Amino acid sequence: MQRDLRLKRQEDFARLRQSGRAWRHPFFVLSVAPNRLTHNRYGFVTSKRLGKAVVRSRVRRLLREAVRHAHPFITPGHDLAFIARAPIVGQPYQAVEQAVQSGLQQAGLWSPPPEEQSQ
Repeated sequence: MQRDLRLKRQEDFARLRQSGRAWRHPFFVLSVAPNRLTHNRYGFVTSKRLGKAVVRSRVRRLLREAVRHAHPFITPGHDLAFIARAPIVGQPYQAVEQAVQSGLQQAGLWSPPPEEQSQ
């Protein structure tokens, strides 16, 4: 994930919590707020409840990779935070990728690729 597409500042996460909307999935909570930019920014939160550092890092990598593949199909102009939940631990990449797509569809941010639209 490119550096300009990352949410890192505490103020940005606080703004998402206060003024953003949240959608829940068993694997994560997706918080979304408009950002007045021409691109999206993404943040990933993994608490110590998920496990030790190795487990949290793996969950972050899985989410980041799934979002990287979904990025071209996400409506631009939003800040998105994925807050991992315990059931995501140990899941294969395909399950995480489907969960990310499902969460984005639920939030109304998913615009399917052209080959999916024609079916």
